[in-house]
Formats: sequence, structure tokens, C-alpha cells
Amino acid sequence: MDKTQNNKAWFLVLPVLALVAFSAVIPLMTVVNYSLQDTFGNNEFFWAGLEWFEDVLDSDRIKDALGRQILFTGIILAIEVPLGIFVALNMPKKGFWASFCLVLMALPLLIPFNVVGTIWQIFGRVDIGLLGHTLAAMGVDYNYTNDVFDAWATVIIMDVWHWTSLVALLSYAGLQSIPEAYYQAAKIDQAGRLAVFRYIELPKMQGVLLIAILLRFMDSFMIYTEPFVVTGGGPGNATTFLSIDLVKQAIGQFDLGPAAAFSLIYFLVILLISWVFYTVMTNLDKRDGV
Repeated sequence: MDKTQNNKAWFLVLPVLALVAFSAVIPLMTVVNYSLQDTFGNNEFFWAGLEWFEDVLDSDRIKDALGRQILFTGIILAIEVPLGIFVALNMPKKGFWASFCLVLMALPLLIPFNVVGTIWQIFGRVDIGLLGHTLAAMGVDYNYTNDVFDAWATVIIMDVWHWTSLVALLSYAGLQSIPEAYYQAAKIDQAGRLAVFRYIELPKMQGVLLIAILLRFMDSFMIYTEPFVVTGGGPGNATTFLSIDLVKQAIGQFDLGPAAAFSLIYFLVILLISWVFYTVMTNLDKRDGV
């Protein structure tokens, strides 16, 4: 007997679709509109075509910001992924201390971005901050507002402190999903700790590690609040990443056309790389399922 399908349940999704259209699609169309036109105020627009996109792609300022962004993302991924795996491998597997470590690791993730920036802004000050005052007492010339290296070091350490927990928790979840029989077989074969990690733990963590890398890439490539609160993009433009440069262009200079084109290119770059990660993850799942 053929079962009749009742599609009335889809009506329950309509409020969600309307909310998504209002909060995402309509603003996106507004950005597209600004990216193709020019305005001098009073809601008077003039067709500009692809002029703003050409200006963005030829802009040395944006290329410099992109270079800083790629460097920052590469550094924090190179630090946070191995560090998160190391922390997950050394966390207790069960009992009270396992729960305690999980709660402790989750605490940095609960702190809002602007609060994280404010914490590290105060923490690094030479006059009242614990880090800055301690380094000054040790004779270290540390000043994240004037020195480029100190500014980069502060922003990187801040991001590592804030987000390594995410990689550690995802890696820990992957480790917990490994059956005990794998470890028993490795013990019978007298496999060393490095071999267990190389042939058992790392392959089983591939899926969660790709998710962790994807999330950290997206977050780091869109980072704005923390470095803006700590350094304001300085000293000079040393920590002016893509998002900070976009906000300066849109709000500070009120160049809506170039800023809209910039934001669309920015969005497409993140979308493209995220699609690459998704494709890799899907292929890995298919390979593991064979």
C-alpha cells in the first residue's frame, strides 16, 4: 500500500525561513546593491558596475590586510591544533577529574569576545596589568601599544588562550569514541605510545580535527573584537586584519560602495575555503564507510 505524504509539516518551518530571509538574505541584497552603485547621500544612487570590485582587487591596502590575516590564521592554527591535541591526550578519561577538566576547558569559551579583549588589554598594561608589570619588573621592554612584535604576540597569545579549549574538547570527544578494543590490541602487539597515536588515535580523530580546523579558520579569518579592543589595529596598521580594515572603510571613511564590494569578496573567500573543508570531510566519511 502506498503511503500518502502529508507536507503540512513544512508550514512549521515557514517562520524560520521568514526570519532567515529577514536577518540574512535582505541585508545581503542590500550589500550587493551598494557594491554595484555609488551614492552621495539623500538616497541618490548612480550605477557603478564592477568598479568597486576592481578597486578592491587592486588595492595595496587590502592586499596588506589580507597578508596579515593569512599570517595570523596560519600561526594560530599551527599553535592551537597541536596544543589542543596534546591537552586532550593528557586529560583524564573518566571520573571526577575528567569532569573537572572539561568544565575548566569550557570556561574560556563562555567569555564574550569584547570581555576577552578587555581582560587582555588590562592584563598587558605595564602600570596595572599583571603580565605587563611582571615583564617590566624582569627588565623586559614590553609595550603592545608601540611595539609591533609585542602587539602580535599579545593578540596571538590571547587567541590561543581563548580558543585552544575548542580544539581540545573536540579532540577529547574524538578520543572518547575510540573503542577500548583498539587499545587492548595495541597492548597485545606491544605498540609504543607514538605508534598508538599514529595508527589508532590520529586516524579516529580526523573527522573532529577537520571540524576544529574549519571552525578555527572561520573564526580567526573573521576576528575583529579582540584585537580591536586590545590594539585598535595598531601600532600603525600592524594588527589591522581584514575585518578591522573593512569596518574602518565602511564606518570610519563611509565608503559604502568599496566596503560593500570588499565584504562580498571577503564572504566568498571564507565560503570557498569552508566548501573545500566540507568536501574533504565528506570524502573522508565516504572512505571510512567503505
